[in-house]
Order: sequence, then C-alpha cells, then structure tokens
Amino acid sequence: MTRNITLAMLPILALTACGTPQEQCIRRNTDEYRNVSSLLAEVEGNLARGYAYEERLIHRTDWRSCPYSYIGRDGQRLYGYRPCMRDVVDTHRQRVPIDPAVETRKRDHLAQRRNDLARQANAAVAACRAAHPE
Repeated sequence: MTRNITLAMLPILALTACGTPQEQCIRRNTDEYRNVSSLLAEVEGNLARGYAYEERLIHRTDWRSCPYSYIGRDGQRLYGYRPCMRDVVDTHRQRVPIDPAVETRKRDHLAQRRNDLARQANAAVAACRAAHPE
C-alpha cells in the first residue's frame, strides 16, 4: 500500500521539482528572449568562423545481437541471442559555407529583436517577482 502511494506521488514530486512558482513564471515569460539570444549566439559564431554547421541524419543498417525466446525439448522457455539487422541513425555534422552579408543582416535583426524582447522580459521578471515573492 505504501509503495503504491509512493509511486503515485512521484509524478507530482517531479513536477514540483521543476522550480519555484517565481522561477516557473520567469522561465515561461522569458522563453522567446532566450530563444532569440541562442540564435544570435549561433549567428555570431558562424560569422566568426566563416562557416556554419549543418547536421544531417544518416540512416544505415547494422548487425546487432537480438534477444529471442524459444521452447526447449523439455517444454521450458529458453532465451538466447542471435544476429539481426537493426536500423541505426547517426548524426553527422558538417561545415557549410555562409554568405557573410546575409549573416550580418540576420545578426543585426536578431540583435534588434533581442533588445526589444529584453525590455519585455525585464518587465515580466519584475511582475513575476512581485506576484511570487520568495
């Protein structure tokens, strides 16, 4: 009985462990600002390197050991392994050329957007702190 109650309470504990109400409010209201900041950092990195990275998924088939079960002569269920084909997906990261003029325009636009969002994020953080004091 105690075990079932404990198992039932685990999801609730996991949700409450995601931060205080103030932290959740701040995270929820600054999501767009963080996304734009991340994109801006990526574009600035591309400009500094002179190229960007592109990730491609490569699908291939690989031999693996797969478990299987069978019934033995005495009627018992036995377990073993046999070779089988499995689909595997690898992520390959490669360099791709960039157009510096396009990347510069993108950087300027993202910087302006981040500045606009910073004002909104600061107001939202102040409102969250006022609504959920710690």
